[in-house]
Amino acid sequence: MPPRSSTATRAQAPRGFQRPVAFWLGTAICTAGVVLHLPMYFGARHMHYHLAGMRPDPAMIFGMALIGVGLVVTLYGLLPKRSRQIREAAVGIRVRALDDAPIRAPHVLLLIVMAVAVTIDVMKPTSLAFVASGAAEEYGLRSPTHPDGSISVAWLPLSGITGTVLGSWMWGWLGDRIGRRASILFAGMLFVTTSICGTMPSFTWNIIMCLVMGMGAGGMLPLTFTLLAETIPARHRGWLMVLVGGDIAGAYVITSWLAAELTPTFSWRILWLIGLPTGLVFLALNRWIPESPRYLLARGRQAEAEAVMTRYGAAVVHERNARPTASAADAPRGFRTLLRRGLAGPTLAITLLGIGVGLTTYGFQQWVPTNLERMGLSGVNSAYVVRNAALLGLPLTVLTAWMYQTLGSRRTLVTLSGLTGVTLFGFVLAGDALAHRELLLSLLLVVPLSGISSVAAAVMGYAAEVYPTLVRSRGAGLAAGMTKVGGVLILALTVAAATVPSIASTALIGAVPLLAAALALVRLAPETKNRDLEEISDTLLADGTNPPAAPR
Repeated sequence: MPPRSSTATRAQAPRGFQRPVAFWLGTAICTAGVVLHLPMYFGARHMHYHLAGMRPDPAMIFGMALIGVGLVVTLYGLLPKRSRQIREAAVGIRVRALDDAPIRAPHVLLLIVMAVAVTIDVMKPTSLAFVASGAAEEYGLRSPTHPDGSISVAWLPLSGITGTVLGSWMWGWLGDRIGRRASILFAGMLFVTTSICGTMPSFTWNIIMCLVMGMGAGGMLPLTFTLLAETIPARHRGWLMVLVGGDIAGAYVITSWLAAELTPTFSWRILWLIGLPTGLVFLALNRWIPESPRYLLARGRQAEAEAVMTRYGAAVVHERNARPTASAADAPRGFRTLLRRGLAGPTLAITLLGIGVGLTTYGFQQWVPTNLERMGLSGVNSAYVVRNAALLGLPLTVLTAWMYQTLGSRRTLVTLSGLTGVTLFGFVLAGDALAHRELLLSLLLVVPLSGISSVAAAVMGYAAEVYPTLVRSRGAGLAAGMTKVGGVLILALTVAAATVPSIASTALIGAVPLLAAALALVRLAPETKNRDLEEISDTLLADGTNPPAAPR
């Protein structure tokens, strides 16, 4: 075995920011810009923080300008100092050493930070379900509880979810261009800046800011799963990714609890404003977020890759006379690569399941609080019912992680999507009568609320495993975007129909595609359990087939 590179020995830690002064200066400028929006919000406390019809004050306008400048400076601090072409010389490093490394403290810290990132990220679009009623009341919008409005409140979640679709694809591309870590931190900066959505006085500005908020939030999930897939050892990769991604349910618990506790006092706007402190907390944890060594090698940044591998307990081994693998030799790039022979099957399966997840999440789950109020529950009671169901479903996350590790990725995806689809039919049969049977209502809500979160986590983890390194972020971005496309479709229908569909209708809309996706996965999904990432992508690219390889 050749000796470990002296370059890696000298590099005690992976590089932080390319330009740290610029990054932190930009962060300070953005934070100041957000803070300048708060005086107008607190000035309206005697009116229960109603800002509708008010004109932006000079501090708010100046704050918007600061945010624009701060984002540019922050991005400049994160960008690589010079563009590098992909080099095949780095192929000689045995990346599989990462898969053989034991779980160490840096792995655990990375998992914790990524769980925080997922929680903060999901809280953004999840909040849309809890601000709709308050926004409808303040702006006089049309909703089930306010049927006389002229404009549908569904425009608000529609703009936010559309932003997440665009953001998922945009950040997928960006993660493959400037790196996983830089993209994750810039997305975190957008968490901070888009919190000003809670201070917008007009509904039009709320729609615009929700679109921007969605674009920022849409990127964190694919980037998180991509980084975890490329850093965590193969034998632990699947179940740990699902466990971290399963915190989507935890985010729903937190958001529903905050809605019940804070909105009666600080109005619906507070659910946006908490993005300021939560985003800053995430940025403060940046030292425990490494760059992906696989990405660094693919970009020819060998010394940095060796430093990260050493930090994570992987012995850096140089293979003499190594030939490029199929994924390295072909150097596939661009979203069209996801449709090439061999990758088309997994891409189709992921797309179908993603659409089913989106239709359930933003059709059924999005309108659960509103539909519960229409069924006769108060706003606070509906928030507590949703919270209780989400709490009961948290163990499903652990069960899903165990299934992913034990049964494999394909069986887990088929089982979860099928089970969620069948459960949704319970709402189709029972309908509004569930309002009088609160215990049964909470139990039936467990699977659609927490189960669909587990499906989303599993499909994101799966997408991060099947695609080659150079397009892995794009592949994960495609999966994340597809889980939102269903939301755009159902919300657009809601706007066009000028009414929110009933709980039975949204359940049926979600159940049908989920069951169809379960059938498609049986034939189109290759198994990824305990397989090296390079082995999976090389097999698909070289053979053009999707063999369900036996677990090792």
